[in-house]
Amino acid sequence: MRKGHYESYFLRANHPSKAAAFWIRYTIFAPKNKIDQATGELWAIYFDGESNQVTALKDEFPIRECSFSATSLDVKIGEAALSPGHLAGHIANKKHQLSWQLNYQFNGQSDHPNAPLFFLKKSLYRSPLPKAKSVVGAPNVLFNGTLTVNDQIIDINQWQGSENHNWGSQHTDEYAWGQVAGFDDRPEAFLECISARIKIGPLWSPQLGLAVLRIGEKEYRFNGIKKAFQAKGRYDFGHWSLKTSNGQENLELQIQAPSHHFVGLTYNNPPGGTHTCLNTKIAQCTATLTDKHGQITELKTQHRAAFEILTDRTDHKVDLLTS
Repeated sequence: MRKGHYESYFLRANHPSKAAAFWIRYTIFAPKNKIDQATGELWAIYFDGESNQVTALKDEFPIRECSFSATSLDVKIGEAALSPGHLAGHIANKKHQLSWQLNYQFNGQSDHPNAPLFFLKKSLYRSPLPKAKSVVGAPNVLFNGTLTVNDQIIDINQWQGSENHNWGSQHTDEYAWGQVAGFDDRPEAFLECISARIKIGPLWSPQLGLAVLRIGEKEYRFNGIKKAFQAKGRYDFGHWSLKTSNGQENLELQIQAPSHHFVGLTYNNPPGGTHTCLNTKIAQCTATLTDKHGQITELKTQHRAAFEILTDRTDHKVDLLTS
């Protein structure tokens, strides 16, 4: 813990047909060499693509008011709670309030299509590098319950999404990250992908590209280290393309969203400083998979993609969440 630490569970889901989504994040944060200043963070965002409104809130709590189990999914940040298949909480400030009481189907069997998805090669989870790691604990799960945004009660009925876990001693320095839990015409398909660079002293690494695509029980992994450096990723604010191969299959991705569908979040970094995360959960995505026989599978969604860009630039023209 002296090196600093962050750990988060986030849950997200999209409306079955409309451009609407929620994202809820439970986090503990400990700055390097300042364990006594550790805090809990609670984040919640509702994206309404039809009205072009993004409602985002954050609250912080002393670590004594939080608990984060090291052996199971049992989290409390203030009075907000998360356990397998259930989450509840409330955040309010002078302008907005957002509360949730949600349940989701949970299946942890290793041979189930919704089994946990390990984004990295499993050996890397035992390695000191990368300093940021993640697992999709429950891909393609269905959420039910209620979400209250200001005075609007939203019925969450079979919204498809995911439960995710990430942790580390340092945030990745720069990235574009995406996830789709159910494409428009292939609800059983799940995608997670990233283009990233890390800083080693004063130098930047080449860009790496990773992706995992699951279609039903079939999983296509594009996360080998050598292939990650050969991947071709290019992104700017609002648009991202990635081309990668695992030697047998090829994958091409396009993800995009307008700036008014994003909100900017300030992420504290355990070693010190901050990054800005430009966050939307209603982006457009096209994924084209070509197998070793030349057969092409094209997956599309108009507004079901998660799309984040972590940056230190300030010319993104995205509104920042302020307390």
